[in-house]
Amino acid sequence: MAKSYDVAGLRDVFPSSKKITYLDSGFQAPMCVPVKEKLEQFIASSFEDAGPKSGWIDEMEETRRKLASFINASPEEIAFTKNTSEAMNIAANALGLKEGDEVLMLEGDHPNNAYAFMNLAQNGVSTRFVPMPERVDGAYVAQYVQDNTKAISMSLVTFHAGHLFDVASVGRLCRERGIHFVVDVMQGIGVTPVDVKAIGATFVGSGTHKGLLVPQGLGFLYWNREFADAKPAYMAAITVENPPADFIARHDNMALAATARRFEIGNFNLPGAMALGAALDLINEVGVHEIEAHCYDLGDRLIAGLDKLGVKLVGPRDRKARAPHIYVAALPADEWVPFLERMNVRVSPERDGIRISLGMFSDAADIDRFLKVADEKLASIAA
Repeated sequence: MAKSYDVAGLRDVFPSSKKITYLDSGFQAPMCVPVKEKLEQFIASSFEDAGPKSGWIDEMEETRRKLASFINASPEEIAFTKNTSEAMNIAANALGLKEGDEVLMLEGDHPNNAYAFMNLAQNGVSTRFVPMPERVDGAYVAQYVQDNTKAISMSLVTFHAGHLFDVASVGRLCRERGIHFVVDVMQGIGVTPVDVKAIGATFVGSGTHKGLLVPQGLGFLYWNREFADAKPAYMAAITVENPPADFIARHDNMALAATARRFEIGNFNLPGAMALGAALDLINEVGVHEIEAHCYDLGDRLIAGLDKLGVKLVGPRDRKARAPHIYVAALPADEWVPFLERMNVRVSPERDGIRISLGMFSDAADIDRFLKVADEKLASIAA
């Protein structure tokens, strides 16, 4: 057993976890008290003080600093986006790929990552999907790299089966070959440590409504500024190095910001950014390594229980290949998801079964209740 933390006390911070067996954090994290309070603070401030926007922006910039520290980046390398999909589209269009270039991706990875690059077909850029094994690392990907492979894009953690890929070794391969690397960390961040310098990607993108505990509508993009030629597909006043104080556009003032601000077009999701600051404080207080270890232990308990029930696990079993918090049981989703909902157990349908996804607040009782309910249903089917 890994070093743990006060999970029982933490569940008080996630009140819904005490009312429902919530095993669906891979879809949306339940709201925690610090996030709720920060959103209420924003509403009260807007309602009572008519919107002190400059103060909100200052708080957003503080969140940018917190987020940068959390992923081992500098604040200048972070742009706020609406979600992962926008981050991936910004990245795809900023790489300067041209006709004849190829982007390599994994078959079955998240479609909102893939479509961002597939859309480059209008510029003559091709995309090629390679098989997705349980383990993906630089050596595996290297066998598929061709002379015209100019970018590789993949997830850190897969949404549909909980693979955890060795993106750091893929990043090393890309640096050695002069290939751009784009990583979607949405399904891992907040539960699995993310170090963008260790990953070594040109771009890393994510939303914030899963492991980062914030409602939908906020994401971010990390830009490795060694690649200074990365240009945005669109512009606004905030995009340029010296936004015009008089709000008049001029042809001699189009130099792009030297920071990741070049990828922002404003206005910002200010309440979301403020809430993210509160969420990061909570995650850091608990410790992301501790959250990861806790979820791995719960995952071991879940896998052992599924084995006892004779239910197949979709995806990797080994801790070296699996994410700590995403597990798919090979049970027909169209039948099991509605049943579990009636039993006050929340999971998600997935392409090969039902997805059980854990959060920092999940505990052994959640796993045991799911297994008990599943056992009873399986027994009734067999009767």
